[in-house]
Amino acid sequence: MSTTQLLHKKNSNLQLFIRIFITLVLFISAFLILQRLLVPKYASAVLEGGMVREYYDTAKNHDVIIIGDCETYTNYSTVTLWEQYGITSYIRGSPQQLVWHSYYILEDTLRYETPQVVIFNVSAVQYGEPQSEPYNRLTLDGMRLSASKLNAVFSSRTEDEDMLSYLLPFFRYKDRWKELSSEDFKYFFNNPRVSINGFMLRSDTMEAGFLPDPIRRADYTFSDKVYSYLERLVSLTKENNIKLILVKAPTLYPYWFAQWDQQIVAFAEQHDLLYINFLEHVDEIGIDYSTDTFNAGISLNVFGAERLARFLGSILSENTQFSADRHGPETVAYWNEMTQLYHRVIIRQQDEISEAGKITNLLME
Repeated sequence: MSTTQLLHKKNSNLQLFIRIFITLVLFISAFLILQRLLVPKYASAVLEGGMVREYYDTAKNHDVIIIGDCETYTNYSTVTLWEQYGITSYIRGSPQQLVWHSYYILEDTLRYETPQVVIFNVSAVQYGEPQSEPYNRLTLDGMRLSASKLNAVFSSRTEDEDMLSYLLPFFRYKDRWKELSSEDFKYFFNNPRVSINGFMLRSDTMEAGFLPDPIRRADYTFSDKVYSYLERLVSLTKENNIKLILVKAPTLYPYWFAQWDQQIVAFAEQHDLLYINFLEHVDEIGIDYSTDTFNAGISLNVFGAERLARFLGSILSENTQFSADRHGPETVAYWNEMTQLYHRVIIRQQDEISEAGKITNLLME
Protein backbone atom coordinates (compact mmCIF):
# COMPACT_ATOMS: atom_id res chain seq x y z
CA MET A 1 0.00 0.00 0.00
CA SER A 2 1.42 3.36 -1.05
CA THR A 3 1.97 6.33 1.24
CA THR A 4 -0.90 8.15 -0.47
CA GLN A 5 -3.25 5.24 0.14
CA LEU A 6 -2.19 5.03 3.79
CA LEU A 7 -2.86 8.73 4.29
CA HIS A 8 -6.21 8.39 2.55
CA LYS A 9 -7.15 5.46 4.81
CA LYS A 10 -6.10 7.39 7.94
CA ASN A 11 -8.14 10.41 6.83
CA SER A 12 -11.14 8.19 6.16
CA ASN A 13 -10.83 6.60 9.60
CA LEU A 14 -10.48 10.04 11.20
CA GLN A 15 -13.54 11.33 9.36
CA LEU A 16 -15.48 8.25 10.44
CA PHE A 17 -14.43 8.77 14.03
CA ILE A 18 -15.42 12.45 13.90
CA ARG A 19 -18.84 11.56 12.42
CA ILE A 20 -19.43 8.95 15.12
CA PHE A 21 -18.30 11.37 17.84
CA ILE A 22 -20.55 14.17 16.56
CA THR A 23 -23.48 11.74 16.30
CA LEU A 24 -22.94 10.61 19.90
CA VAL A 25 -22.68 14.20 21.13
CA LEU A 26 -25.89 15.15 19.32
CA PHE A 27 -27.69 12.06 20.63
CA ILE A 28 -26.59 12.65 24.23
CA SER A 29 -27.45 16.37 23.98
CA ALA A 30 -30.91 15.58 22.60
CA PHE A 31 -31.44 12.98 25.33
CA LEU A 32 -30.45 15.43 28.09
CA ILE A 33 -32.65 18.17 26.61
CA LEU A 34 -35.64 15.82 26.49
CA GLN A 35 -34.96 14.63 30.03
CA ARG A 36 -34.72 18.19 31.29
CA LEU A 37 -37.99 19.09 29.56
CA LEU A 38 -39.93 16.05 30.76
CA VAL A 39 -38.81 15.92 34.40
CA PRO A 40 -41.37 17.81 36.57
CA LYS A 41 -40.34 21.32 37.65
CA TYR A 42 -42.48 21.28 40.83
CA ALA A 43 -43.58 24.86 40.21
CA SER A 44 -47.33 24.59 40.90
CA ALA A 45 -47.93 21.13 42.36
CA VAL A 46 -46.02 19.05 44.89
CA LEU A 47 -43.49 21.81 45.47
CA GLU A 48 -41.78 19.56 47.99
CA GLY A 49 -40.37 17.60 45.04
CA GLY A 50 -37.90 20.41 44.43
CA MET A 51 -36.56 20.72 47.96
CA VAL A 52 -33.73 18.17 47.99
CA ARG A 53 -32.36 19.42 44.67
CA GLU A 54 -32.41 23.05 45.77
CA TYR A 55 -29.66 22.55 48.34
CA TYR A 56 -26.95 22.23 45.69
CA ASP A 57 -27.50 25.80 44.47
CA THR A 58 -26.79 27.40 47.85
CA ALA A 59 -23.58 28.49 49.56
CA LYS A 60 -22.15 25.61 51.60
CA ASN A 61 -21.18 27.32 54.86
CA HIS A 62 -23.92 26.34 57.31
CA ASP A 63 -23.46 26.16 61.06
CA VAL A 64 -26.44 23.82 61.37
CA ILE A 65 -28.00 21.22 59.07
CA ILE A 66 -31.52 19.99 59.93
CA ILE A 67 -32.58 16.63 58.50
CA GLY A 68 -35.86 14.75 58.68
CA ASP A 69 -39.31 14.40 57.21
CA CYS A 70 -42.17 16.88 56.73
CA GLU A 71 -41.80 17.96 60.36
CA THR A 72 -38.66 19.86 59.38
CA TYR A 73 -39.21 22.08 56.36
CA THR A 74 -42.29 23.97 57.59
CA ASN A 75 -41.46 24.12 61.30
CA TYR A 76 -38.04 25.75 61.66
CA SER A 77 -37.50 29.24 60.27
CA THR A 78 -33.95 29.39 58.95
CA VAL A 79 -34.12 33.17 58.58
CA THR A 80 -35.16 33.65 62.22
CA LEU A 81 -32.15 31.61 63.34
CA TRP A 82 -30.00 34.04 61.35
CA GLU A 83 -31.78 37.22 62.41
CA GLN A 84 -31.91 36.40 66.11
CA TYR A 85 -28.70 34.40 66.66
CA GLY A 86 -26.49 34.78 63.58
CA ILE A 87 -26.80 31.02 62.99
CA THR A 88 -26.65 29.88 59.36
CA SER A 89 -28.73 26.79 58.72
CA TYR A 90 -30.21 24.61 56.01
CA ILE A 91 -33.10 22.16 56.23
CA ARG A 92 -32.52 19.05 54.14
CA GLY A 93 -35.98 17.61 54.59
CA SER A 94 -38.63 16.08 52.34
CA PRO A 95 -42.03 14.38 52.74
CA GLN A 96 -41.82 11.07 54.60
CA GLN A 97 -38.03 11.20 54.61
CA LEU A 98 -37.26 7.95 56.42
CA VAL A 99 -34.31 7.39 58.75
CA TRP A 100 -32.10 5.86 56.06
CA HIS A 101 -33.04 8.67 53.66
CA SER A 102 -31.85 11.19 56.25
CA TYR A 103 -28.64 9.26 56.85
CA TYR A 104 -27.70 9.29 53.17
CA ILE A 105 -28.84 12.91 52.79
CA LEU A 106 -26.41 13.80 55.56
CA GLU A 107 -23.67 11.67 54.01
CA ASP A 108 -24.30 13.53 50.75
CA THR A 109 -24.20 16.90 52.54
CA LEU A 110 -20.79 16.11 54.02
CA ARG A 111 -19.39 15.95 50.49
CA TYR A 112 -19.90 19.71 50.37
CA GLU A 113 -19.55 21.02 53.91
CA THR A 114 -19.13 20.07 57.56
CA PRO A 115 -21.57 21.86 59.88
CA GLN A 116 -20.98 22.20 63.59
CA VAL A 117 -24.41 20.81 64.45
CA VAL A 118 -26.77 18.31 62.82
CA ILE A 119 -30.36 18.24 64.07
CA PHE A 120 -32.37 15.12 63.31
CA ASN A 121 -36.15 15.31 63.68
CA VAL A 122 -37.08 11.84 64.91
CA SER A 123 -40.70 11.42 63.82
CA ALA A 124 -39.81 9.01 60.98
CA VAL A 125 -38.46 6.37 63.37
CA GLN A 126 -41.95 4.85 63.43
CA TYR A 127 -41.38 3.47 59.91
CA GLY A 128 -39.26 0.34 59.78
CA GLU A 129 -39.42 -0.38 56.06
CA PRO A 130 -39.76 1.59 52.78
CA GLN A 131 -43.30 2.94 52.42
CA SER A 132 -44.01 3.96 48.83
CA GLU A 133 -42.35 4.80 45.53
CA PRO A 134 -43.86 8.32 45.21
CA TYR A 135 -42.41 9.37 48.57
CA ASN A 136 -39.08 7.78 47.71
CA ARG A 137 -39.04 9.84 44.53
CA LEU A 138 -39.62 13.12 46.36
CA THR A 139 -36.44 12.52 48.34
CA LEU A 140 -34.17 10.57 46.01
CA ASP A 141 -34.80 12.10 42.58
CA GLY A 142 -33.41 15.42 43.77
CA MET A 143 -30.11 13.97 45.00
CA ARG A 144 -27.10 14.36 42.73
CA LEU A 145 -25.57 11.15 41.48
CA SER A 146 -23.10 9.81 44.03
CA ALA A 147 -22.38 6.71 46.07
CA SER A 148 -24.69 8.15 48.73
CA LYS A 149 -27.57 8.34 46.25
CA LEU A 150 -26.98 4.82 44.98
CA ASN A 151 -26.91 3.44 48.51
CA ALA A 152 -30.02 5.43 49.39
CA VAL A 153 -31.87 3.96 46.41
CA PHE A 154 -30.84 0.40 47.27
CA SER A 155 -31.95 0.92 50.88
CA SER A 156 -35.24 2.58 49.99
CA ARG A 157 -36.75 1.16 46.84
CA THR A 158 -39.85 -0.95 47.04
CA GLU A 159 -40.25 -4.26 45.23
CA ASP A 160 -41.49 -2.93 41.88
CA GLU A 161 -39.21 0.10 41.57
CA ASP A 162 -36.80 0.40 38.65
CA MET A 163 -33.24 1.29 39.62
CA LEU A 164 -32.42 2.73 36.19
CA SER A 165 -35.17 5.33 36.44
CA TYR A 166 -33.48 6.84 39.50
CA LEU A 167 -30.25 7.27 37.57
CA LEU A 168 -31.90 8.39 34.30
CA PRO A 169 -35.24 10.04 35.16
CA PHE A 170 -36.10 10.17 31.44
CA PHE A 171 -37.20 6.54 31.63
CA ARG A 172 -39.70 7.38 34.36
CA TYR A 173 -41.09 10.52 32.71
CA LYS A 174 -40.78 9.63 29.00
CA ASP A 175 -44.58 9.50 28.65
CA ARG A 176 -45.20 12.92 30.21
CA TRP A 177 -45.63 14.72 26.87
CA LYS A 178 -49.36 15.29 27.35
CA GLU A 179 -48.73 16.87 30.76
CA LEU A 180 -46.23 19.48 29.56
CA SER A 181 -47.19 23.06 30.35
CA SER A 182 -45.71 26.51 29.99
CA GLU A 183 -43.94 25.99 33.33
CA ASP A 184 -41.81 23.22 31.81
CA PHE A 185 -40.43 25.74 29.31
CA LYS A 186 -40.32 28.68 31.71
CA TYR A 187 -38.20 26.74 34.19
CA PHE A 188 -36.23 24.75 31.63
CA PHE A 189 -32.90 26.30 32.63
CA ASN A 190 -33.56 27.12 36.27
CA ASN A 191 -35.98 25.48 38.68
CA PRO A 192 -38.21 27.79 40.73
CA ARG A 193 -37.23 28.51 44.32
CA VAL A 194 -39.55 26.56 46.62
CA SER A 195 -37.88 27.29 49.96
CA ILE A 196 -35.59 29.67 51.80
CA ASN A 197 -32.66 27.52 52.81
CA GLY A 198 -34.95 24.53 53.06
CA PHE A 199 -37.78 26.33 54.89
CA MET A 200 -41.10 26.28 53.05
CA LEU A 201 -42.86 29.42 54.16
CA ARG A 202 -46.61 29.46 54.81
CA SER A 203 -48.27 32.48 56.43
CA ASP A 204 -51.87 31.29 56.25
CA THR A 205 -53.75 29.96 59.28
CA MET A 206 -56.00 26.98 59.93
CA GLU A 207 -56.76 26.58 63.60
CA ALA A 208 -56.12 23.19 65.16
CA GLY A 209 -59.41 21.51 65.94
CA PHE A 210 -60.62 17.95 65.62
CA LEU A 211 -57.87 15.40 65.09
CA PRO A 212 -58.39 11.68 64.39
CA ASP A 213 -57.87 9.32 67.30
CA PRO A 214 -54.42 7.72 67.26
CA ILE A 215 -54.27 4.26 65.74
CA ARG A 216 -53.09 1.93 68.47
CA ARG A 217 -50.38 -0.57 67.62
CA ALA A 218 -49.59 -4.06 68.79
CA ASP A 219 -45.87 -3.27 68.93
CA TYR A 220 -44.21 0.15 69.28
CA THR A 221 -40.63 -1.13 69.10
CA PHE A 222 -38.45 0.49 66.45
CA SER A 223 -37.20 -1.90 63.78
CA ASP A 224 -33.63 -3.18 63.61
CA LYS A 225 -33.19 -1.15 60.42
CA VAL A 226 -34.19 2.06 62.21
CA TYR A 227 -31.79 1.40 65.07
CA SER A 228 -29.03 0.49 62.62
CA TYR A 229 -29.32 3.82 60.81
CA LEU A 230 -29.62 5.77 64.06
CA GLU A 231 -26.33 4.18 65.11
CA ARG A 232 -24.83 5.09 61.75
CA LEU A 233 -25.98 8.71 62.20
CA VAL A 234 -24.19 8.79 65.55
CA SER A 235 -21.02 7.32 64.06
CA LEU A 236 -21.04 9.62 61.02
CA THR A 237 -21.40 12.76 63.11
CA LYS A 238 -18.76 11.65 65.62
CA GLU A 239 -16.30 10.86 62.83
CA ASN A 240 -16.73 14.39 61.52
CA ASN A 241 -16.68 16.09 64.94
CA ILE A 242 -20.30 17.22 64.57
CA LYS A 243 -22.71 17.66 67.47
CA LEU A 244 -25.84 15.57 66.87
CA ILE A 245 -29.10 16.74 68.44
CA LEU A 246 -32.37 14.82 68.30
CA VAL A 247 -35.67 16.71 68.29
CA LYS A 248 -39.39 16.11 67.97
CA ALA A 249 -41.33 18.99 66.43
CA PRO A 250 -44.32 20.37 68.37
CA THR A 251 -46.91 19.20 65.86
CA LEU A 252 -50.11 17.50 66.96
CA TYR A 253 -50.56 14.93 64.19
CA PRO A 254 -49.48 12.28 63.32
CA TYR A 255 -49.62 11.28 66.98
CA TRP A 256 -46.31 10.83 68.80
CA PHE A 257 -46.69 7.92 71.20
CA ALA A 258 -45.06 7.87 74.63
CA GLN A 259 -43.59 4.44 73.79
CA TRP A 260 -41.66 5.98 70.88
CA ASP A 261 -40.54 8.89 72.99
CA GLN A 262 -39.20 6.57 75.67
CA GLN A 263 -37.08 4.71 73.13
CA ILE A 264 -35.59 7.95 71.82
CA VAL A 265 -34.88 9.13 75.36
CA ALA A 266 -33.09 5.84 76.06
CA PHE A 267 -31.13 6.02 72.79
CA ALA A 268 -30.07 9.62 73.49
CA GLU A 269 -28.93 8.72 77.00
CA GLN A 270 -27.00 5.70 75.72
CA HIS A 271 -25.09 7.86 73.23
CA ASP A 272 -24.85 11.03 75.33
CA LEU A 273 -27.01 13.02 72.91
CA LEU A 274 -29.26 15.99 73.57
CA TYR A 275 -32.89 15.13 72.82
CA ILE A 276 -35.61 17.78 72.90
CA ASN A 277 -39.26 16.87 72.58
CA PHE A 278 -40.72 20.27 71.74
CA LEU A 279 -44.21 18.99 72.53
CA GLU A 280 -43.16 19.23 76.16
CA HIS A 281 -42.18 22.90 75.77
CA VAL A 282 -45.15 24.35 73.87
CA ASP A 283 -45.92 26.93 76.56
CA GLU A 284 -42.28 28.02 76.81
CA ILE A 285 -42.06 28.32 73.04
CA GLY A 286 -45.29 30.34 73.01
CA ILE A 287 -47.06 28.32 70.33
CA ASP A 288 -50.77 28.97 69.97
CA TYR A 289 -52.42 26.28 67.86
CA SER A 290 -55.26 28.62 66.97
CA THR A 291 -52.92 30.99 65.11
CA ASP A 292 -49.58 29.23 64.55
CA THR A 293 -50.53 26.39 62.19
CA PHE A 294 -51.70 26.41 58.57
CA ASN A 295 -53.16 22.89 58.51
CA ALA A 296 -54.92 22.29 61.82
CA GLY A 297 -51.86 21.33 63.84
CA ILE A 298 -50.04 19.06 61.39
CA SER A 299 -47.46 21.75 60.60
CA LEU A 300 -46.58 25.20 61.90
CA ASN A 301 -47.03 28.30 59.79
CA VAL A 302 -44.31 30.94 59.58
CA PHE A 303 -45.38 32.57 62.85
CA GLY A 304 -45.16 29.30 64.75
CA ALA A 305 -41.90 28.42 62.96
CA GLU A 306 -40.40 31.74 64.09
CA ARG A 307 -41.34 31.02 67.69
CA LEU A 308 -39.83 27.55 67.47
CA ALA A 309 -36.66 28.89 65.81
CA ARG A 310 -36.19 31.44 68.59
CA PHE A 311 -36.50 28.70 71.19
CA LEU A 312 -34.19 26.36 69.26
CA GLY A 313 -31.68 29.15 68.70
CA SER A 314 -31.38 29.80 72.42
CA ILE A 315 -30.68 26.09 73.01
CA LEU A 316 -28.09 25.99 70.23
CA SER A 317 -26.37 29.10 71.59
CA GLU A 318 -26.20 27.59 75.06
CA ASN A 319 -24.94 24.19 73.92
CA THR A 320 -22.60 25.07 71.05
CA GLN A 321 -19.51 27.26 70.96
CA PHE A 322 -19.96 29.04 67.64
CA SER A 323 -16.98 31.10 66.49
CA ALA A 324 -17.76 34.82 66.51
CA ASP A 325 -15.90 35.48 63.24
CA ARG A 326 -17.04 32.41 61.29
CA HIS A 327 -19.10 34.37 58.75
CA GLY A 328 -17.36 36.44 56.08
CA PRO A 329 -18.83 39.29 53.99
CA GLU A 330 -20.20 36.91 51.34
CA THR A 331 -22.14 34.93 53.93
CA VAL A 332 -23.55 38.08 55.50
CA ALA A 333 -24.56 39.42 52.08
CA TYR A 334 -26.24 36.14 51.17
CA TRP A 335 -28.24 36.01 54.39
CA ASN A 336 -29.22 39.66 54.12
CA GLU A 337 -30.61 38.80 50.67
CA MET A 338 -32.48 35.77 52.03
CA THR A 339 -33.87 37.85 54.90
CA GLN A 340 -35.23 40.47 52.51
CA LEU A 341 -36.75 37.76 50.31
CA TYR A 342 -38.30 36.08 53.35
CA HIS A 343 -40.10 39.23 54.46
CA ARG A 344 -41.18 40.08 50.91
CA VAL A 345 -42.79 36.63 50.58
CA ILE A 346 -44.64 37.04 53.88
CA ILE A 347 -46.02 40.41 52.77
CA ARG A 348 -46.99 39.00 49.35
CA GLN A 349 -48.73 35.99 50.90
CA GLN A 350 -50.60 38.17 53.38
CA ASP A 351 -51.77 40.39 50.51
CA GLU A 352 -52.95 37.32 48.60
CA ILE A 353 -54.86 36.07 51.63
CA SER A 354 -56.53 39.47 52.04
CA GLU A 355 -57.51 39.66 48.37
CA ALA A 356 -58.25 36.03 47.46
CA GLY A 357 -58.79 34.40 50.83
CA LYS A 358 -55.84 32.08 50.27
CA ILE A 359 -52.22 31.98 49.14
CA THR A 360 -52.21 31.76 45.34
CA ASN A 361 -48.44 31.45 44.86
CA LEU A 362 -46.37 29.26 47.19
CA LEU A 363 -43.08 29.81 45.34
CA MET A 364 -40.40 31.86 47.05
CA GLU A 365 -40.08 34.20 44.06
